[in-house]
Amino acid sequence: MTGKNYQLDDLLRLMARLRDPDSGCPWDLKQSFETIVPFTLEEVYEVIDTIEREDFTHLKEELGDLLFQVVFYSRLGEEQGLFDFAEVVSVLVEKLVNRHPHVFPEGTLESRRATDVPPDETAIKQTWEDLKRGQRREKGQHSILADIPLGLPALSRAQKLQKRAATQGFDWPDSSGVFAKLDEEIAELKIAIQQGDSQAVEEELGDLLFSAVNLSRHLKVDAESVLRRASRKFEARFQLVERQLNRSGEKMSDCSPDYLEKLWEQAKQQSQ
Repeated sequence: MTGKNYQLDDLLRLMARLRDPDSGCPWDLKQSFETIVPFTLEEVYEVIDTIEREDFTHLKEELGDLLFQVVFYSRLGEEQGLFDFAEVVSVLVEKLVNRHPHVFPEGTLESRRATDVPPDETAIKQTWEDLKRGQRREKGQHSILADIPLGLPALSRAQKLQKRAATQGFDWPDSSGVFAKLDEEIAELKIAIQQGDSQAVEEELGDLLFSAVNLSRHLKVDAESVLRRASRKFEARFQLVERQLNRSGEKMSDCSPDYLEKLWEQAKQQSQ
């Protein structure tokens, strides 16, 4: 590392060099919008993982990798005469200014609201939804659910679908209705299992998971985040069990369920 203080213009110039037909990088020259998508997803999850581990020392590096994805797509757009990075920034700023009239009352970046009047959060939320609804209509999307990406993780997409539907009053008034629905879905799943109907089992299990996401939303927690935390907790405890078995020279597959349960309880105590 040279310690040189590079700027955004340097990054854009670097991207142009990587895509130079004569002297660029062979790998970068082969890429397209489609081929970069898996790398974009990977970079997003690496940012999330770094934040959740509170590894803020490396967060700037991961954010840089994610920014590079935007720069790469912008370069491809420029080469194909579709758009460039400046247009990406311009569209973003314009959209955010328009979506925040409580901050930019005259619709310009320079305008300011009066600071002696506290913002009305309910009105802000309604304005945001109205603006989003108008943008969907402009795109020919008439359903309230139309612009929720299919590529979202399943839990996140379920939560977003439910949240969007709730803006139209399609929701349980409180979490008691969701708990009742969970009980109903569990009962239906048990029946499907007893009947040996594999297709019904899949459908009912999906309904159960969907209801669990709904409960998360009503409890004001993010379903994707809490499941990731639960997975990390399981991983840490499982590894404690593995280490214990390695020390004793035992093989996990040879242990009885009762013995593994005992080790699991010990791991829970150690990890608290």
